[in-house]
Amino acid sequence: MATAAAIPTGQLLRILGIGFGIAAVVGGMVGQGILRTPGIVAGAIGSPGLMLALWIAGGAIAGLTAIATVELGSSMPCAGGPYAFARRAFGPFAGTMVGWADWIISVSTLAFLGVVVGEFTHRLGLFTGVSVGLLVSSVIAVFWAVNWTGTRIGGASQMIGSALKGVGLILLVGFLFAGPAVSPTEANADSLPVALGIGAFAIAMRAIQNTYDGWNSAIYFCEELHEPERNLARAIFGGITLVTFLYFLVNAAVLHVLTPAAMARSTLPAADASAVVLGAWADPALTLFGIISVGAALNLNLMFSSRIVYAMAKDGALPSVLQKVAATGTPRLALTATTIGAAILSATGSYMTLIAINVAFGVVINMIMNLAVIRLRQTEPSLPRPFRTPFYPVPIIATLLINSVLLVALIYEDSFYSLIGMAAVGAIGLIYKIRERVVGIRPT
Repeated sequence: MATAAAIPTGQLLRILGIGFGIAAVVGGMVGQGILRTPGIVAGAIGSPGLMLALWIAGGAIAGLTAIATVELGSSMPCAGGPYAFARRAFGPFAGTMVGWADWIISVSTLAFLGVVVGEFTHRLGLFTGVSVGLLVSSVIAVFWAVNWTGTRIGGASQMIGSALKGVGLILLVGFLFAGPAVSPTEANADSLPVALGIGAFAIAMRAIQNTYDGWNSAIYFCEELHEPERNLARAIFGGITLVTFLYFLVNAAVLHVLTPAAMARSTLPAADASAVVLGAWADPALTLFGIISVGAALNLNLMFSSRIVYAMAKDGALPSVLQKVAATGTPRLALTATTIGAAILSATGSYMTLIAINVAFGVVINMIMNLAVIRLRQTEPSLPRPFRTPFYPVPIIATLLINSVLLVALIYEDSFYSLIGMAAVGAIGLIYKIRERVVGIRPT
């Protein structure tokens, strides 16, 4: 492998502002989940008031989970996200494993999002003569081209996409609240028993937490964000607060039109509620929102996935040529490698297997971030920490406990995919260890 010095490389540009940071958080969190998940929660809980309270609790848990990552990112404003933090805390080998796991999550999500955009485009009646496979490749190629041009244009496109998501949800809320409300008679006739058991809460909170996933999207751009020591915390906590408010409003608006029982019977409650108000316009309107929402998420995933590859290549965990950065700030070869990986997964359909293991991967990475805070507090007590975990170590321990319970539940519910994901990362680690012994090459 060539040394980093032998590879001509530019630098990532610190040109992204707080607006992009918030857009990254909102873009990473808001997707199709909020249109679908309220039905799962309604079926598990049954009580409108309790449902709304759990959506607020979900935002609070996301904020609690984010504390460790914000401390790490504001202390070490470098590219790569969890990979960089795990590497600093536990060494190159642990960092490399986290980087691979995180990249697998990202690239499989990219493939899935591309397929969803393709299917939604057909549903809207556009390009119906083009196969979904070709359409997916074209969609991914378009976002590759946008990001190829440079960080400034890529960042602006994300801000536009996230803004359109927010506007779409606000319009949805407005239309639903303008519609006919559920009458007391209808509510009494079509009611669900209120469930207060642990199992019901577990089902509801897992679905809600999945809908809040993506809050950490801004941390991959620490090296490109203006004043990350201040703006990272503002972006992540501000974005989580904004999304929590939007999710609360969407659920309240759907409950204005549908009973919890009707929501529980629906696979897409927001669509059914919209149909009550908008009639035949509901389906194309929500399909268009889906294309915009998922497309913006695809763009964001492509941006930050390339930063994972860039950071790993910079440290010698991947071929050093992948660290090359264009004058416009884009790591173009890392971007291209990620794009090719997503295109291959979407064409073969193998992304579905990876999607099944992504949730467990994500929980483990969140736990490692909390452990990294503890580790670095011990090994680097003098490290400047512009944002310090309040009431340390209480939030860290609380988050570890919450994620431990969630991980056990995931393994119990789907042992095969949860454990095979861990085994896959372990196999990658074994390959790296063999490579070290045989070839003598190891991450620096």
